[in-house]
Amino acid sequence: MDLSQLSSGDQMAMQRVIEQKQMKDFMRLYTGLVERCFNDCVNDFTSKAVTSKEQTCVANCTQKFLKHSERVGARFGEENARLMQGQKP
Repeated sequence: MDLSQLSSGDQMAMQRVIEQKQMKDFMRLYTGLVERCFNDCVNDFTSKAVTSKEQTCVANCTQKFLKHSERVGARFGEENARLMQGQKP
């Protein structure tokens, strides 16, 4: 989106809206990651302490999620670049 055609006030307002949306998307992503990894990895509530098995599981879950997100983002960028050049799939 080209914001240069908007007035400076409108540009600032649009930038705030974009930043708020990005923060909301980030929080949704973070909350989903926490919920997923917690549900997958924490199963024993007999102790207050997190076990080493649970810690390893959460670390692996987080790493896998981040790698997946990175790959999806890269593919999205590739697809967007292709579309911007007017190429067909």
